[in-house]
Amino acid sequence: MMQTTHALVGMAIATPIAVRFPELAGIVLIAGLVGGAFPDLDLYKGHRRTLHFPVLYAAAAVVASVIAAAGLGGLSGTVSLPGTVLASTPTVAALAVGFAAAAAHCLMDVLGGGLELRPWEGRDDRAVYDHVRGRWIAPRRWIRYDGSPEDLGIATAAGLPVLVVAEGALFALAAVLLGVSAVYVAVRRRLPDIAAAIAARTPASLRAWVPDRYFD
Repeated sequence: MMQTTHALVGMAIATPIAVRFPELAGIVLIAGLVGGAFPDLDLYKGHRRTLHFPVLYAAAAVVASVIAAAGLGGLSGTVSLPGTVLASTPTVAALAVGFAAAAAHCLMDVLGGGLELRPWEGRDDRAVYDHVRGRWIAPRRWIRYDGSPEDLGIATAAGLPVLVVAEGALFALAAVLLGVSAVYVAVRRRLPDIAAAIAARTPASLRAWVPDRYFD
């Protein structure tokens, strides 16, 4: 799915905490944004493998969520934590949201297409690499490709609650992400030809840095 969709979904994950604990709204919304976007930093090198850890992100999110819930009083009388841990509750809450957003990113990639330049062709069976099992997870293709109309629908559904909760710069950022999403969807199917043409003109000394899919 689109990077903007991942970012907005990450922020949407933070909205329940932002509503319940307004003093944490800023830090958890930023954590959701960063966590949702982070895995795709491997876009040009080992995409969906180098920084995509579907199982590990989910496990880390569960652990951080339990600690954060205890610190926020949600597990009062059930879990006892040292005072130093409780004092760092905002940071732990941000980590919980960030890891949950990163895990959601990986899951969303599984629900989409493969790694090919034109994912609507359905020729590639690699969605996300599972480092725990040591194999690629096959794409489900429920969302046909990044930048599809249904991808925009998810971005919009995720962005609306963020716009309700966010303020100031974060509100403006969420609005910009939605606008960029709409523009990307409008031009998505033209981009592979443009990217392939640019890749074909890339100097030989730089081609090692260009993903193979751009030469398809």
